[in-house]
Amino acid sequence: MPAKDENDDGRRFLSADLGEISAAPPPVPPDTPPFLITKEHRRFTEFATAVRTNRHIGVCFGPPGVGKTLSARAYAGATEWEQWQRTGQTNTEPVPARVLEARTAFWTPTVTISPREIDRQLPRICQRVSWAAEYAREGNIDVFEHRDSRASGLTELLIIDEADRLKPPALEQVRDYYDRHTMGVILIGMPGIEKRLARYPQLYSRIGFAHHYRTLGTEELTFVLTNRWQELGLSIDPQDFTDAEAIAAVARITNGNFRLIQRLFTQITRIRDINQLNSITKEVVEAARETLLIGT
Repeated sequence: MPAKDENDDGRRFLSADLGEISAAPPPVPPDTPPFLITKEHRRFTEFATAVRTNRHIGVCFGPPGVGKTLSARAYAGATEWEQWQRTGQTNTEPVPARVLEARTAFWTPTVTISPREIDRQLPRICQRVSWAAEYAREGNIDVFEHRDSRASGLTELLIIDEADRLKPPALEQVRDYYDRHTMGVILIGMPGIEKRLARYPQLYSRIGFAHHYRTLGTEELTFVLTNRWQELGLSIDPQDFTDAEAIAAVARITNGNFRLIQRLFTQITRIRDINQLNSITKEVVEAARETLLIGT
């Protein structure tokens, strides 16, 4: 396809069958809620640090929507790393501090991932983090002079999200990669993945840590809701009956599920804007609940 010139309006892209022509991640929406540090996130951080320090394989499991992926991405600095990479060779900003501190590669396999593709992708994503650490430390990247960064030597942890997608040959490929490198590996999946991995003795014998990621407790839920209220420009008082009733309604509907809380508050915000309300009541929460599809 010819390069774009001054008389080219790019209309050919409207009909061309190209798919996504850029591997760079999309920009982060400006209205993305800030990450909240909960007790469960701190427990995940302790777990990830232990896996990283001891260079074992760890398994993190929990129901969908509790915050496993958010905690893993926050620990690895994945969002900062992806946005830093978006600018490519023209980037003059320093490597994100969180990436250098964590030395962690975050990877999500596709649904149809094959062992051959894993063999290509894992060295690539881990090597990039290792080279970033080398560049920050040495001021340049030289694969001949700086031996520490060879074979991803400066990458200390690999986090694999959606590990349930990995079939037996793919899991064996991950184990092979782990055996050939000195880094920890965390597999994140649904409840039951720890039992599934027990069917593969060679992999299971290398698992040193397991972490059950749970839903929000009562105090954590109040903390999260306080922040959500403040984002809407409201104050919350658990001693106030209206606020207490609304909190109880949110707790009953979401059962402490982090993702469901976010979805519910999206609808709460919409209902408040439509009706020009200056408070959140039980009735508003119930109305927002009616617009959501919530599984059992």
